[in-house]
Amino acid sequence: MNTVTALAGAAALFIFITSLLRLRHPLLGGFKNKSAQLPPSPAAIPFLGHLHLLKRPFHAALARLAARHGPVFSLRLGSRPAVVVSSAAGARECFTDHDVTFADRPRFPSLQLVCFGCTTLPTSRYGPYWRNLRRVATVQLLSVHRVGCMTADIASEVRALARRLSRAAAAAPGGAALVELKRSLFEVSLSALMETVAQTKTSRGEGAEDTDMSPEAQEFKKSLDEIVPLLGGANMWDFLPVLRWFDVFGVRNKIEAAVSRRDAFLRRLIDAQRRRVVGEGEKKSMIAVLLDLQKTEPEIYTDKVIMALCMTMFSVGTETTATTAEWAMSLLLNHPDALAKAQAEMDTTVGTTRLLRADDLPRLGYLHCIISETLRLYPPVPAMIPHESSADCTVAGYHVPSGTTLLVNAYAIHRDPAAWEHPTEFRPERFEEGKAEGLFMMPFGMGRRKCPGEALALRMLGLVLGTLVQCFHWDRVGDTEVDMGEGGGLTLPKAVPLQAMCRPRAAMAGVLRGL
Repeated sequence: MNTVTALAGAAALFIFITSLLRLRHPLLGGFKNKSAQLPPSPAAIPFLGHLHLLKRPFHAALARLAARHGPVFSLRLGSRPAVVVSSAAGARECFTDHDVTFADRPRFPSLQLVCFGCTTLPTSRYGPYWRNLRRVATVQLLSVHRVGCMTADIASEVRALARRLSRAAAAAPGGAALVELKRSLFEVSLSALMETVAQTKTSRGEGAEDTDMSPEAQEFKKSLDEIVPLLGGANMWDFLPVLRWFDVFGVRNKIEAAVSRRDAFLRRLIDAQRRRVVGEGEKKSMIAVLLDLQKTEPEIYTDKVIMALCMTMFSVGTETTATTAEWAMSLLLNHPDALAKAQAEMDTTVGTTRLLRADDLPRLGYLHCIISETLRLYPPVPAMIPHESSADCTVAGYHVPSGTTLLVNAYAIHRDPAAWEHPTEFRPERFEEGKAEGLFMMPFGMGRRKCPGEALALRMLGLVLGTLVQCFHWDRVGDTEVDMGEGGGLTLPKAVPLQAMCRPRAAMAGVLRGL
């Protein structure tokens, strides 16, 4: 009886708060400024607003609504007002004319639990703290020089991947191994970044478990595997506060326990770097660089800030690289002519007597076209990380009040038939010889909140995808085309993980034997 009474009271309180919000915020249906035209909106239902319309995948649901209501429309996500932009012109207006206005982030309760109180670079509020974090990331961690220093670690992990794939094929019937690429690609990306961030040992004995990850990388991945599934339930808290007040299924406790284990792991990495003595001229890890800064400005470079920057680095380089490379390989398997063209370019430009190097990448024009076309079709964060307006503004002639969540659908913009010929088709040639110059893409965001890790992500993508193309023949499993269904979530995973048959190219056999 007490539980029922409490729930009834909570519901009544929620209705009361929602009513107040509706009076306060125009997009929640309160009193409107008659001179201000608000973006069009679908019909809403009480309490939920438009949450019932947002089926997975999220970006596809937004695209369907845009087709019905126009490139700029408004939604009510529970208690949160939102505006969705699905046109290049609207995105340019948001992130050029109103870049400062939309530089803020909404403080979602679920992300506050996971992202150190929203103190990571992607999730922190716009202001002095974010500007300092951005400066550290761009100058100290992701500069051209620093990305160059990371290249050796990336190349080492890519070589290890090629060696393991070659040996797996040699041990398989018919000389072709069945490979689930996403797992291998994620492990390589995480291990390379783990080495860069904390200089962990990434090699393993030949008799060890079939993984490219160091023990440290495996532990971190385990913590991610615990946290990510829980966020689905926690996300509803962000829009319906009543669910947060009564944590019926114990989601909060589970997230807090998993985050506590992750944070303990990150603290161990930091403490290990504190104890480590770096020799004269020896390369420093990212944590070591940050600990040096901590000595001079301890009030700024706290352990919490260092942990938040570590999380940012892992998010920049792991999921983006692994998912985009998996999409690229899926597209190439369904378009064998493009795969053959990429291999011919590799043979002509790099040759077959050595592995691809980072300094080869600028000369591999068609490989860059494949990567660009993959990012166009499958941007890493299709609906982008939400922004929030810090002041009233006008977008596409519509009034957008302060405190409105902004969702920009990069997926829809990249497939706009008004801008792209045959927008849903995989055509890398559209990027050859500057043909796509002037066409709008934003796979890494736009404006002052644009992802600072673009150069690192493209370097990793080039080396990983280029090595897979150079060293191996790839075939589909069976006669049917690779399933290109899209999964849900903030990122854009494949609904069905890619499995492919891998066998070494005869021309590269000598190189692979020497790895």
